[in-house]
Amino acid sequence: MKFDTILVNHQENIATVTINRPNKLNALNRDTIQELHDAFKALNKDKKVKVIILTGSGEKAFVAGADIAEFSDFSEKEGAKLSAKGQKSLFDYIENLATPVIAAVNGFALGGGLELAMACHFRVASDNAKMGLPEVSLGVIPGYGGTQRLPQLVGKGRANEMIMTAGMIDAQKALSYGLVNYVVTQEELIPLCEKLAGKITNNSSVAIAYAIKAVNAGFSSDTDGFDKEIKAFGECFGTDDFKEGTTAFLEKRKANFE
Repeated sequence: MKFDTILVNHQENIATVTINRPNKLNALNRDTIQELHDAFKALNKDKKVKVIILTGSGEKAFVAGADIAEFSDFSEKEGAKLSAKGQKSLFDYIENLATPVIAAVNGFALGGGLELAMACHFRVASDNAKMGLPEVSLGVIPGYGGTQRLPQLVGKGRANEMIMTAGMIDAQKALSYGLVNYVVTQEELIPLCEKLAGKITNNSSVAIAYAIKAVNAGFSSDTDGFDKEIKAFGECFGTDDFKEGTTAFLEKRKANFE
């Protein structure tokens, strides 16, 4: 597939998706959101791809926010539609993707950029990264899941402070908050993400997909996460990966998951 605003690269079982609008600090617009959706949908169907790394081009920004010029004159109805469509097609879509997605936060992750990083399954940041949800300084609130995912990750009090002050936090504070898993230099960022992705590829993609569903169910108000885990646990027993994994363990060899 050919894209105008993103780049997709494959290396063995790992795909890297790069948002490529450096002159706009990789800001999200409607075309970028659609292209990201299309890319993730295609990569999720590709059986060779076991992990996806998402990052931004250059060394300044992961995603510096949404392209405000696109919606500055929207009505209430248009604003609600923008939020609903974006959440369904990209942010919720990534969170529930069967293929693990690692956000390599290589600079500013503001507004929709932080929301995009939070939709990924976990985050690694470069030491120059800065994160925040500045929407209230524009007279609006985060609309791509920020008011929901940020409290889940850092707690209600810290999330309220970040949202209400519209301020930024640096990478080390994000690490102390639990917003990111690791902080490394810019040069070490992608190599570390690839190393983590490599560890993931050694395991059962089928089991990982079930685990993603079970973990996400624990944050859903209308789903019993424990019931979801029990069902998913049982379904694993009917898979070829379970047979291979348990057989390999008993035979004292490395499992060979297809």
